[in-house]
Amino acid sequence: MENKYTRRRSSIKKEFTQKELEDLKTAFQLLDRNQDGKVTSREFRIMLLNLGIEIKEDVVEEILRNISHAGKELIDESDFLNFVRQIQNLCPELNKDDHQDDLLAAFQVFDIDNDGYIKRDELKIAMEMIGEPVTEEQISNFIVMTGTDEEGKISYEGFLKLLT
Repeated sequence: MENKYTRRRSSIKKEFTQKELEDLKTAFQLLDRNQDGKVTSREFRIMLLNLGIEIKEDVVEEILRNISHAGKELIDESDFLNFVRQIQNLCPELNKDDHQDDLLAAFQVFDIDNDGYIKRDELKIAMEMIGEPVTEEQISNFIVMTGTDEEGKISYEGFLKLLT
């Protein structure tokens, strides 16, 4: 008799491009606030609240148990990637149309004070948050490559210039 808590790996055929995989790994790292390689129900709930989705803790725990290959309230990077594949499989029309929204969301992560520009200190903080500490020289090079305004702030258009 099969244990009802035994989970099988998803066999969804859609694979991620290298860029999508890198972006999803970055997203997982942002979710994993304490950088232990696991996302807890608390960390997952914080992400949902930041997206404006309010869900009770016990519901989040149940979601994570369903996502987790071990049926626990923790998910690892592999569980996260499988979860995203499942969502893409359920909503295939969202896969390609959200590219502009994704770029805007990425810009907004860096634009900490929401003034429409990424400043030097915001860039440094955001890069450290995603586990990519940068030197002052790297920040200066990044800013130069974007074609910033006269104050050295990166506009959304400059940000797009680097990413597209």
